[in-house]
Amino acid sequence: MSANLAFLGVPGGRWRLNTPSLLVDIDAFERNLAAMAAQARKSGLSLRPHAKAHKSSSIARRQIAAGAIGISCATLGEAEILGAAGIPGLLVTSPVVTPSMIARLVAMRADVMVVVEDAGNVDALAQACAAAGRRLPVLVEIDVGQNRTGVASALQAVSLARQVAASAQLEYRGIQAYWGHLQQVPEFTARRGVVRQQAEIVRSAIAALRDAGLPPVIVTGGGTGTALIDAELGVFTELQPGSYLFMDSSYRRGLLWPDGVAPFETSLFVRANVVSVNRAQHAVINAGLKSFATDSGLPLAVRGSPAGTTYRFMGDEHGALVYGAPTDARLAIGDGVECVVSHCDPTVNLYDFFHCVRGDQLVEIWRIDARGR
Repeated sequence: MSANLAFLGVPGGRWRLNTPSLLVDIDAFERNLAAMAAQARKSGLSLRPHAKAHKSSSIARRQIAAGAIGISCATLGEAEILGAAGIPGLLVTSPVVTPSMIARLVAMRADVMVVVEDAGNVDALAQACAAAGRRLPVLVEIDVGQNRTGVASALQAVSLARQVAASAQLEYRGIQAYWGHLQQVPEFTARRGVVRQQAEIVRSAIAALRDAGLPPVIVTGGGTGTALIDAELGVFTELQPGSYLFMDSSYRRGLLWPDGVAPFETSLFVRANVVSVNRAQHAVINAGLKSFATDSGLPLAVRGSPAGTTYRFMGDEHGALVYGAPTDARLAIGDGVECVVSHCDPTVNLYDFFHCVRGDQLVEIWRIDARGR
């Protein structure tokens, strides 16, 4: 149970929260949710947004209610939690390969698909499904330049699709092609250029599969940073955006849209309090390495601190808010501040709850029930 439950519905509850706490500006969140749904409808594509950004069945339900056909899950653990919560249309976007993980997948009674990239894995999945008396939908994953997972050629895609289609226990549904490495190419025109290059790999695979009598019903991939471009390509049937709900600082600074304005707003913040002001050049807050992901830069101090203030890590539990210039507008003990996180996915995974605020009021608390999974 959240330690902040006592402030739910209390006027000014936002400013009284125990800290550090993860905040969601629910108005901005809902506008982001609606904006991506509208964009997908306009382009004629389905949405299967990624749970790796939020790891929460509460948010997944809202995405389904907004029109998503399902939810993409980066891990089997995410799929297990969302499946148990009754979320439909789950896709595990990473290969499930060990015997214990395959057993867990097959034991799920949820609506779930999985990707494959290896012939031995296809055999193992088929054997497990036969033993369990179930049939499992499968997508063949295509490597589109990320060099992480996926088959490396159209020929391999056809071979693996044939193997899946030949199995009585597996159902061949199509392909996955995810260019995560292109999501934050800094300039829109350059991003469009490299995405179009990689899209030729997808077109080649689709053509080869059609020629082999195995046309993909599903072609899934894409993301927040390439969604506008993905919609132009004519190759996808559905997209897998995740960060659009929150828009961390790495996305905000990295994504230059055609009109210069991102179609989504920042909605995710970490709230902290000042615990020390014994140094003239900075104040110390109670949010450090255990409160923020560190892989994509520093948090941005945006609310409650003087203009020009920057953040510096000062250990596991502490951070410094460094004043940009000599100022009389100094922070005091107990002052509350809010920071934009640099990378939403791993930051969310550090917390148990989203504290949802409208203005100064805490209106809802959502459990991050798939964290650590």
